[in-house]
Amino acid sequence: QVQLVESGGGLVQPGGSLRLSCAASGRPYSFNLMGWYRQASGKERELVAGITSDYVTNYADSVKGRFTISRDNVKNTVYLQMNSLKNEDTAVYYCRVVDAYTYLEIWGQGTLVTVSS
Repeated sequence: QVQLVESGGGLVQPGGSLRLSCAASGRPYSFNLMGWYRQASGKERELVAGITSDYVTNYADSVKGRFTISRDNVKNTVYLQMNSLKNEDTAVYYCRVVDAYTYLEIWGQGTLVTVSS
C-alpha cells in the first residue's frame, strides 16, 4: 500500500517562504500525476499545482509566479516551493499522487501552513 509522508508546513510571516515535500513509498517512477491541493477553513479543497511525469506543470491563478512545483521521479517525491506568501495562503495543504500502474489516487494526511504576522 502506497504511503505519503508530507513535511514542511508551519507558521510564516507574510512575504515569507516555505517548502513542502511529499515522499511516496514504492518503486521509482511509480506515479504519473503528482500535485498539491489546499483547503482553507470553511472552504472547499482546491488545486494549487500539479506536475506530470514528464514535468508539465499547471498552477492555480492565485499562486502563479509565487509557487513552484517540482518532482524527483527516482525518489517519488514532489515539492512545492512557496514564496511571497500571503495571509490567504493559509490552509491545510494536501499532496495527491496518481499511481502510474493502477491509476488509483492517493492523498497525504495534510500539512498546515499558516501565514500570519
